[in-house]
Amino acid sequence: MNNGVTIGQAAAFAGVTVKTVRHYHKLGVVEEPERDGSGYRRYGSRELLRLVQARTLAAAGVPLAGIGELLDADAARFSVALVDVERQLTQKIDELTERRETLRRLADVDRALLPERAVALLERMLGLGFDEDEAAAAREGLVLARALVPEGFDEYLARVEHALDDAGFVALSRRAAESSGWAPDDPRIDEVAGALADHYLANPEQLEIVTGLRARTEAATRYEMVARHGEEEAPGSARLAALVEARLRAAGVRIPGARSSR
Repeated sequence: MNNGVTIGQAAAFAGVTVKTVRHYHKLGVVEEPERDGSGYRRYGSRELLRLVQARTLAAAGVPLAGIGELLDADAARFSVALVDVERQLTQKIDELTERRETLRRLADVDRALLPERAVALLERMLGLGFDEDEAAAAREGLVLARALVPEGFDEYLARVEHALDDAGFVALSRRAAESSGWAPDDPRIDEVAGALADHYLANPEQLEIVTGLRARTEAATRYEMVARHGEEEAPGSARLAALVEARLRAAGVRIPGARSSR
């Protein structure tokens, strides 16, 4: 008759997964029992108690690497160690609280600079797979556009909102956003520029995203500030935009300004 339980039963009794039990073994937190005559490892009450203790300490925030030493300590050392763990957890809580407050302040800044509709659009972009840096770049562009061309801002938002329903537009926009990290001579830029220009020409309502806002930007200075924002930090994006504009102009689309596609 076999004594003890299997690893699966031990994990279930302790409230962890089998993978966790094996990880505890690997770290030396819980000693791995010997195999019985049938070749199975059987967990007795001692191992089960150790598993429950380890799981409890881990759930309380004690780092796994320190649990084994903590369980092996005498009562005095255990108490001192718990005080140290509490101090570390308090520090982490303070750090997380500070990060949360920072995020809240950033969110408040967004709402101070942009209408709720624009903030919702940025959140939607994140849900569609744009990363934080890409959303941040879009945020800066929206803030500038609203400040410099306020009379066309709502119409511009409506066009972008509608375009985000188009999976093809989203895929191309994400690809274009990636160009910020490419070198200006990266051959992918020509490929993406051609695809973008073709897409805009095939979808006149989305082409208005490019031409509509800029058509209202009659002052050259305002146009240049909106259109060229961020180019110094992202020369790949600058070249992509220049190529797209050049292709659209070649197709007869009127776009203010004079970029070089070289």
